[in-house]
Amino acid sequence: METPLSNSGNPPVKTAHRAPLALSGLDFKLLKVFKAVVEAGGFSAAQNELNVGLAAISKQISDLEIRIGMRLCTRGREGFHLTEEGRLVYQASIDLFASVDNFRDRLSSAQNELIGDLGIGVIDNTISDVNSPLVAALKRMNEESPKVRFQLQATQLDEVERGVVEGRLVAGIVPVYQRREEFDYYPLYEERSEAYCAVGHPLFDMPEAQMGSDVLLDHACINHRYAIHRDKLNHARYDSFSASATQVEAVALLIKTGRFVGFLPQHYAATWVAAGQFRAVRPQVINIVTPFSLILRHNTVRSPLVKAFAHALGVDLKATA
Repeated sequence: METPLSNSGNPPVKTAHRAPLALSGLDFKLLKVFKAVVEAGGFSAAQNELNVGLAAISKQISDLEIRIGMRLCTRGREGFHLTEEGRLVYQASIDLFASVDNFRDRLSSAQNELIGDLGIGVIDNTISDVNSPLVAALKRMNEESPKVRFQLQATQLDEVERGVVEGRLVAGIVPVYQRREEFDYYPLYEERSEAYCAVGHPLFDMPEAQMGSDVLLDHACINHRYAIHRDKLNHARYDSFSASATQVEAVALLIKTGRFVGFLPQHYAATWVAAGQFRAVRPQVINIVTPFSLILRHNTVRSPLVKAFAHALGVDLKATA
């Protein structure tokens, strides 16, 4: 259990006419620690990321609070929480390090060498999609710019979008169910999903000739909470969604019970189909095609790193769609 911060009682005293903080190398280090703690969700969770112990992290955050004269966070039995000042400092630190990265990128570009961190968010369970250009793009960038450090995060759609909005990620590769004004979208490829059942389900051994186009209407289906597939309602009734899942793997687990039908990406389900455990239900009729795009935050300067990554993906940043 985490121990309280030494200043978890009264916040640091704010002086009425405090001089502006002149950032030093130590301040940059402390701000990096604070940013890592926030993004990890707490002091304990940040230990692996920072490779230091809990006591050292606590002292560094306390030192930062003293230096800037603000209480940034609280922690204890009720968990880790940012104060209003902490949220302000966290967002300012994102902007600060983004500016530093952009400065470094411009210098390295002038030297014809890319250096820096490239934070990319990608949807989980897309590694098996041969249409995705990501692996080839990462390989090409590493060969051409070996000093670029990749920070790749595979997670859910809302986490990727949030990371790009907040500046923790410079780019995301995501399925596009509906567009948001915070992003510019650059089309990459399409993913095909089909409806699957498993061994033990009534549809698994049914001859396809006996299946009508509305065959799913009489069977329990899985609601994909991570995807807004309006096309699903062409094949299944909304009230037939008797189970829900928030990730692709969770959908597969429910399908494996033999009690539900669910939509899965064709590339992801291929292993179970080949093993004779899953079957696509009328795939020529019942399928959904989802576009994937590179997303960048709207109205932001495209750094040389971002331009190089987009080029490796085969994307023209001069045109959005």
